[in-house]
Amino acid sequence: MGNRPMDTPFDASRIAPEALPDPVRRARALIPLLEAAGPRIDAARELPPDIVAAMHANGLFRLLLPRVLGGEEMEPASYIQAVEAIAMGDGSAAWCMNQGSGCSMTAAYLEPDVAREIFAGPTDVLAWGQGKTRAVKAPGGWRVTGRSHFASGSRHSHWLGMHCPTFEPDGTPIRHADGTAFERSMLFRKDQAIVTDNWQVMGLRGTGSDTYEVTDLFVADEYSVTRDRDEERREEGLLYRFSTSNMYAAGFGAVGLGVARGMLDAFIRLASAKTPALTATAMRDNPVIQALIGLSDAKLRAARTWLIRVLADAHDGAAATGRLSLDQKMDIRQASTFAIGQAREVVLALWHEAGATAIMDSEPFEHRFRDMNAVSQQVQGRSQHFETAGQHHLGMKANLRWV
Repeated sequence: MGNRPMDTPFDASRIAPEALPDPVRRARALIPLLEAAGPRIDAARELPPDIVAAMHANGLFRLLLPRVLGGEEMEPASYIQAVEAIAMGDGSAAWCMNQGSGCSMTAAYLEPDVAREIFAGPTDVLAWGQGKTRAVKAPGGWRVTGRSHFASGSRHSHWLGMHCPTFEPDGTPIRHADGTAFERSMLFRKDQAIVTDNWQVMGLRGTGSDTYEVTDLFVADEYSVTRDRDEERREEGLLYRFSTSNMYAAGFGAVGLGVARGMLDAFIRLASAKTPALTATAMRDNPVIQALIGLSDAKLRAARTWLIRVLADAHDGAAATGRLSLDQKMDIRQASTFAIGQAREVVLALWHEAGATAIMDSEPFEHRFRDMNAVSQQVQGRSQHFETAGQHHLGMKANLRWV
């Protein structure tokens, strides 16, 4: 790819979504733009307005939104290929895309008028994070207090959410009939929160994953939801048999695969042209480099194929039975974490063999190295998930928190 110069702002009107009806093709068409914008994205610590506009122009924050709200309600196996394509251009853009898309699945659980208020606009985005929060029951709603972190994409969002354990006015925890904690996602306009710009990080800098807080904020009942519970689901599309956790896992696995594929493509271009210092052998003629390229490609293809397959199988299962089985959910968890792990291995190996070229800001390696290591540090990349899968395969009781 060569140098990554500071590019000029992009005019979103140059892209017509109807000219590229397939969302995966629309995503792939943005790869050159995102690659060129990388330095600006990192420097801004958020997605610049022209990048957000280009993504909106291609409907990339509406792929998991119900069709009744103008969304595309994509099948998961196709959706992650769109995320992967954006990640080939820029990891932060793909991360924000997947985070916002997962949040948009909440629309399937909200009252229709509320869902339209939050999501019907062509540039409406919901963002949220995790933190220490609580919601106390009040007439007609809840009094919400808390502080949440890692709100990826919050700088271009219009609404925020806060996931809260709930309590009676006397402090008694509220529980479901099965004894589990009654947690609600409370939705409110971003201008009702105090947002702190504290996103100074190594990788995924452009996600602008700030911290936000509210104190004794009233949220009406209709603006709260317990996601992923059948009794609250209002949309019957097969997509919404998948939980937001399923889609976050698979989507962030696709972010890793896309970052690593972008790194491999750049490495192949480098190896085709570079002769390392103090040697007469071109990189392309080095058997070590040749084997590394072949093995890296195999790792990414294998992880990608498995992830797509388990999502397609789960979709077929939902069509046949109306639900995902625990085996299918576990497969998604396992394949997603495996994809992140394989992508990290590929990126680390390519980074090392690229030599001193890899450390240059002007080259297409260092930002992918940083982004990949940030992806693998997130909860979706925890090796503990393989322990959960192993327990399940052994017939043991497994912790299903992230399944």
